[in-house]
Amino acid sequence: MSPVSIRQIIEQAIAKDHTVAASVGMATLSDWFAPILSHKMANFCLDSRKISTDDGFVLLKSTSQDTQAAIDSANRYIQAVKDTASFIITEFDADVLDLNGVSIPVVSVPAIRTVLGDLIAARFQLDESVPLPTVIAVTGTNGKTTVSQLIAQLCQLSGVPSAIMGTAGNGRLGQLVQSANTTGDVLMVHEFLYQMAKDGVKLVALEASSHGLDQYRLQGVPVAVAVYTNLSHDHLDYHRDMDDYRDAKAKLFEPTLFPTLQAGVINADAEYQLFGDTKSYPIYRYSQNDSTAEYYAKTVQPSLDGVAIDVNTVHGEMMVHSPLLGLFNVDNLMASMAAFLALYPQKADTLPTYITQLVGARGRMQRAVSQTGSFIVDYAHTPDALVQVLSSLRKHCDGKLIAVFGCGGDRDRTKRPLMTRAGLDFADHVILTADNPRSEEPSAILKDMQQGLSCEDHYKITIEADRKKAIELAVRTACANDIVVIAGKGHETYQEIKGVRYDFDDMAILDDYLAKYGK
Repeated sequence: MSPVSIRQIIEQAIAKDHTVAASVGMATLSDWFAPILSHKMANFCLDSRKISTDDGFVLLKSTSQDTQAAIDSANRYIQAVKDTASFIITEFDADVLDLNGVSIPVVSVPAIRTVLGDLIAARFQLDESVPLPTVIAVTGTNGKTTVSQLIAQLCQLSGVPSAIMGTAGNGRLGQLVQSANTTGDVLMVHEFLYQMAKDGVKLVALEASSHGLDQYRLQGVPVAVAVYTNLSHDHLDYHRDMDDYRDAKAKLFEPTLFPTLQAGVINADAEYQLFGDTKSYPIYRYSQNDSTAEYYAKTVQPSLDGVAIDVNTVHGEMMVHSPLLGLFNVDNLMASMAAFLALYPQKADTLPTYITQLVGARGRMQRAVSQTGSFIVDYAHTPDALVQVLSSLRKHCDGKLIAVFGCGGDRDRTKRPLMTRAGLDFADHVILTADNPRSEEPSAILKDMQQGLSCEDHYKITIEADRKKAIELAVRTACANDIVVIAGKGHETYQEIKGVRYDFDDMAILDDYLAKYGK
């Protein structure tokens, strides 16, 4: 990528807007390009706290602030970087910004998000030409982490060096570094892909959140295969409604946004379908119900040791055995198979062998070592995910099914009673407790979770706000044939209370109590 190409990218954004406002120190727009064209710009930076000398600072609007608060914040950021950055590019209108004392170029390009990924990638290529890894992106309410990890494992087992980016962390398999967001900001995503390319990684499986897609955080990412798992009640504190939520997910499948798309993989059984029109690339459907789907589970034999599946595929019938627990993991496995074979059809004959070696994602239907009973930690934190987990385990439970879970603070309150209802519909006993209360009082969250309950419902519920005590209660009272599910936090190793993250690992605490009570 040449400096001239970078200029073309910016001009593309300007053409979309038809308006560009320039600030002090710029006789023409060409003045803004000067640092790039002369290689005087070090890099792009989106965080004023991390600005380095000669960086180009990108000032984006906040999605969590009202208009005036966002402008006030923007002006503070400008003052913070004015003596360090080589220029500022922003999606704010220049006339709302306070540019007193600012001598570096500031240019307003309201559509900058639509080309920012291309711009960052082009800047990396100025220093060294490294072909980026092939990318498979997975979107959906539930299953993103498991599917992306299974895809990366299948590719790695087949000899393709692979990495992951998502909720459970970023990096090569076995070397994940914890991430703050499911989908990082656009600079973080491209820096990660560039670093993986330099490390010899050939494929990256990443999670595409609805927030990330809506905010163009994956702009410029060379997505080859898009995967859709499902859509259920979640994130309505951000999206207007379920249609808006669905439309954000559907962006992943748009060739105008991701021109590198070669194939799509979709769950034919999902209640919400993302699109109805035929795409310009192959679509592979997977299903446990529709025999016309390209990947159809003819027979499924689940157990507490995994599941045996007879799958019709575009490459013929396959008998596979997966060590992953839960019927919903049949869907996750088929999604992974379809995505893998969309890129590597020549590896179809050896795929069943790879599947036997798969390992479930940490905190996803993760079974603790126990002498008696079954104790499972899972990330299920939506009503649908909890239903899937509990309904799958219900089939194998000879004793009582006990569910321990809560709801996160400062998040969608409307799903709180729905979570409780999901637990009551499938578990014999429910222990309601704290999740990550964040700035809220756990008692207030638990009160929300009990809305609309009957007297009969209350007989099945124990309230224990202290999550550690709730886990101990479940372990102490469980009998030999019972199954205990501790849901909501999964892989997380912290509990966030009043802005502070405390060490808290459900699996580690569970193991301690299993040892204490000899179970």
